[in-house]
Amino acid sequence: MKTLINLKPGIPKRYLLFVAAVIWSFAGVKLNSIGLVLFNPEDKLEYFKMGGSVLGGLLFYFLMFSKLSKKHIDRISQLPSEKPFIFFFFNLRSYILMSVMMTSGILTRKFHWLPNEYISIIYVTMGIPLFLSSLKFYYWGFNYSKLK
Repeated sequence: MKTLINLKPGIPKRYLLFVAAVIWSFAGVKLNSIGLVLFNPEDKLEYFKMGGSVLGGLLFYFLMFSKLSKKHIDRISQLPSEKPFIFFFFNLRSYILMSVMMTSGILTRKFHWLPNEYISIIYVTMGIPLFLSSLKFYYWGFNYSKLK
């Protein structure tokens, strides 16, 4: 049994913050890149929609994602193990929420449940706070000694 525990891919908490940062960066960049491609630059209202998406994304970040990412950062720094499991950058509830959101986003695009103009707004609005939150993980990864 002790051998199985030693096989667990554990990493220092500081590096776990970087894993979280990379995952959140990837998700934010992916959503933004898909969302921006779906905007129609020939429609004069698209720039207004794009601006609204950016504003919405910033609001989501400051009202919700900033607190959420800080909560994850604090949880990681307080994990009892010095080398937690590499996938502990999220808790179970967050993994479930992430799975539901990813699945609904993919299915919405695949089955055209919404027009691309609305999907683009949603993707950019969600991509911005994800990417901004990743910057917070990078910051605390580089400044890990200040967390303690």
